Amino acid sequence: MLNKQQEFLHLIEKHKGILHKVSKMYMDNDEDRNDLIQEIVLQLWKSYERFEGNAQFSTWMYRVSLNTALTYFKKEKKKTDKYTFLDNLDRIDEVDSNEKETQLELFYKAVHELNKVEKALIFLFLEGQSHKEIGQNLGITEGNARVKLNRTKDKLQTIIKTYGYEF
Repeated sequence: MLNKQQEFLHLIEKHKGILHKVSKMYMDNDEDRNDLIQEIVLQLWKSYERFEGNAQFSTWMYRVSLNTALTYFKKEKKKTDKYTFLDNLDRIDEVDSNEKETQLELFYKAVHELNKVEKALIFLFLEGQSHKEIGQNLGITEGNARVKLNRTKDKLQTIIKTYGYEF
């Protein structure tokens, strides 16, 4: 039987994609992403004893990761450059791998223009979570999640138009 530490490390390894996705949404260079990942893992470990299993581990991990990223982001007060957003993310599957890589890189740069809550909304939306799940992860109602997500999508469309990155 696994001890508590081994169980925790196994779960982190199993769901490490969450760490990388959250860090990439909030930080724009490898060093900052690695620092954020370390901070998230530390916070996950500190709060692991309080994880009761009422939700899936991955759901709990999303919430802790996003809350940590929001707090970390406030502490760092990073100055972000202005980047642009690529429209039609659903078209990424239709393009060759080089173009796909370029579009994804530009997408992540564009996300840095969003505020911390908008980043979390887009992240959870792209993870395929429902409005209800997004609300639960952010501690808001399902209706509020729906409204905020729609406003964030509109903001991204404005960014697209402002910087001329429409297809």
